[in-house]
Amino acid sequence: MDSFSRQTCIAVVALTIGGLTSCSAPSANQASSSASSAASPAIASDAPDVVATNSVLCDLAKQIAANTINLTCLIKPGTDAHLYQATPNDRKAIETANLILYGGYNFEPGLVKLIQARSKVTKVAVDEVAVPAPQTFAEDGKTEPDPHVWHNAQNGVQITQVIQTNLAKVSPTNADLYAKNAEAIVTQLMQIDRWIKSQIATIPPDSRKLVTTHDALGYYAKAYNVPIEGALEGISTEEKPTAARVKELVTIITSAKVPTIFAEVSINPQLIETVAKEAKVKVSDQELFTDGLGEPGSNGETYQKMLLANTKAIVEGLGGRFTAFQGK
Repeated sequence: MDSFSRQTCIAVVALTIGGLTSCSAPSANQASSSASSAASPAIASDAPDVVATNSVLCDLAKQIAANTINLTCLIKPGTDAHLYQATPNDRKAIETANLILYGGYNFEPGLVKLIQARSKVTKVAVDEVAVPAPQTFAEDGKTEPDPHVWHNAQNGVQITQVIQTNLAKVSPTNADLYAKNAEAIVTQLMQIDRWIKSQIATIPPDSRKLVTTHDALGYYAKAYNVPIEGALEGISTEEKPTAARVKELVTIITSAKVPTIFAEVSINPQLIETVAKEAKVKVSDQELFTDGLGEPGSNGETYQKMLLANTKAIVEGLGGRFTAFQGK
């Protein structure tokens, strides 16, 4: 079930009919969109106001809490979180929230100062709590944490549990609902984690090499044994690549005989296409979701679907044998 959402299991729990873990899981291509057309139950007037900064946290908060919170999501799907700047509406939401969920590790630098300025509200750097020992990278002589922790599904389990715990604190009467929904998400993520490993294993070892627009898939690469050969940009997209970096990446691709390189949804593909042309390789026709989820209706519209879509793109692009996810 690649969209663990309102119309299926969460709705079942909300109505106390059965349990989430009894629901079947469709493949990535079978995700239902009926939730958007069905009338959602009204949110109670005394429901807590919750802010989630990025699309991954927003989606998981929705899946866990359903209609029991007033949820405001700041960084929209398909938007570059590294470059995002707060709007007046963002500032208002942050000022009035009962709970603020943000990624941390400097993933959303344009929002962090505003969030940290709120002294009398619960604010949680979810990814820092969930993954207290992050992978690191060197930049300007400093060692920095890699903020893209959610690309390892097992880290997604920890993120889910952190969100569940903090939602229960602001809405204790719904703690049982949150625990059931989170447990079902965790079960599914563990299935997805095993599925990704089996899919990556089908890629010929000589082709198991990732080249992307920016270096955001370090956790995925380590967890699923698909090494990163290079990236056009670093961990953040704030610094644009130079001509020298383009030339260097072309050399890396040529020397390593990388078969396919990948563009990303939130970044202009023009430069990576230039690299591909000079290196005489193809760019995958499936863009990767690296800094967040895809827009509603896309194959990366939920956290689970994003993991499935990225894996499909990588496996097919690098010559593996893709088999659609079938949850139990």
